[in-house]
Amino acid sequence: MSIKGVCVRDGRVLLLRNEREEWELPGGKLELGEDPAACVGREISEETGWTVRVGPILDSWQYHIREGVDVLIVTYGCFVDDDSPITVSSEHKEARLFAADEIAGLPMPDGYRRSVHDWFARLETPVNG
Repeated sequence: MSIKGVCVRDGRVLLLRNEREEWELPGGKLELGEDPAACVGREISEETGWTVRVGPILDSWQYHIREGVDVLIVTYGCFVDDDSPITVSSEHKEARLFAADEIAGLPMPDGYRRSVHDWFARLETPVNG
């Protein structure tokens, strides 16, 4: 299982380029006994240097990486109050912020794309209380 976060800062989403030359959301493997929301916050901090507030679950889906390698992905929307530069960990080749209209053409799993679009839509919609 992998827990990922959709982090939007200044109207752009944070994506990391992996060894398969795909763009992905920050996050990682859920440790035994770890709370999923705590996991995504920890992983984002480790991979980017950012501190985030973890919001709602956006989606869950099974990602077929290659023959014999499938992983359950759970995505969370995350609130970014951190304006520090992105620190790219050794796990990734590059980190960049992308506008919503740039997502369609990127090499990335459709499940990540769905989560990104969902979070952008939720952030733009005022909550009536």
